[in-house]
Amino acid sequence: MQEGIRMRRWFAAFATLAVGACTIIPDSKPPSPLEPVPEAAVPSASYLEISKGQRVGALDIGREDADQALAAFVASCDWLTRKEDRSGLTVPTDWEPACTAARTWPYNGGRAFFEGYFEAARISDGKAFATGYFEPEIDGSRTRRPGYDVPVYRVPDDLVRGWPDEIPESERTGRAPLGRIDGNGRHVPYYTRAEIEDGALAGRGIEIAWAKDPIEMFFLQIQGSGLLRLPGGEIMRIGYAGQNGRGYTGIGGVMRERGLIGDGPGQYPGSMQGIVRYLRENPEEGRALMRSNESWIFFRELTTDGPLGSLGIPVRRGNSVAVDPNFVPYGAPVWLDLDRDVADGLWIAQDTGGAIKGANRFDTFWGNGGDAAEIAGAMSARGEALVLLPVGVVDRLNARQPPR
Repeated sequence: MQEGIRMRRWFAAFATLAVGACTIIPDSKPPSPLEPVPEAAVPSASYLEISKGQRVGALDIGREDADQALAAFVASCDWLTRKEDRSGLTVPTDWEPACTAARTWPYNGGRAFFEGYFEAARISDGKAFATGYFEPEIDGSRTRRPGYDVPVYRVPDDLVRGWPDEIPESERTGRAPLGRIDGNGRHVPYYTRAEIEDGALAGRGIEIAWAKDPIEMFFLQIQGSGLLRLPGGEIMRIGYAGQNGRGYTGIGGVMRERGLIGDGPGQYPGSMQGIVRYLRENPEEGRALMRSNESWIFFRELTTDGPLGSLGIPVRRGNSVAVDPNFVPYGAPVWLDLDRDVADGLWIAQDTGGAIKGANRFDTFWGNGGDAAEIAGAMSARGEALVLLPVGVVDRLNARQPPR
């Protein structure tokens, strides 16, 4: 990748959108179909083959890309050196030399830093699938007023974890599911999206804001955070605080099953933009479709400069990537070489998501605004992924006994 190519492509895409284009400038290769990679059949990366990739110095990493990744990596070091790595690939002490050096490393020396302290590791076959996410910006109000009728709820007090009576004691392993206690004292599943929309939580005073457009709010829930443009011109940032415990259903997949995705008559593109067009052109069917996703997200107001990722720090446009932490250590650098060039380069694993499951599954973060929505909504890319681990880790992993 040429120096600064990601940011140049970013601004090229933005320039195209600014003059009224409906799509971004196409990359040199066509995007892959929007299809999820199956969930991994193994619990963590420690059960997979780990092999050395190319030498870090041989990877096509631009100077600006490396410098920005270094800044994001430094912000992740408190996590890396203190928290357990769920992937089983590293321990906190593995990261201490790189993190100690990073804190005083010259900002414009990112390439030398990554070349000196890291080696590239291929997890399983390294075949990557990447999507994109962004921070939506929609109209909202702190108080209910005409035209602002979509509630933005905080976590309700009756959302609790517990075991339903029908689950035997012998099967109660791991974390208890989310739900509520009904009038008979039983733990039951929490309200669905449809039940919440029909008023299950109304009158409790747990609204932190009100949104104007139900479709925009639906997609803000999927993204997990966003910006509300208030009537007076101020901006209110909201972020994920909890979820109702119901399973997530991707409505794009439902549309595909119903034959609504494609290039034929009456069909729609499989991108977010295509799905939104279907919802607006078919309001009754669209409302039912959105309700097929029973998951509901609860929010809290944020005062940070950006949406918070899973490390509790703001994620960064073009630098932060969501991963499955069972396969990629939180905070680790990730190098992507994809069939969507705009997403090529060095990223830092700082977030996760309900649909981000398994090895080599990534979700790239593109910031906020219309340009971010266009890029993220159209992002569906395949290619190669390498995780950058501290020097010596790959040899240590391959020298140990395989997991039993």
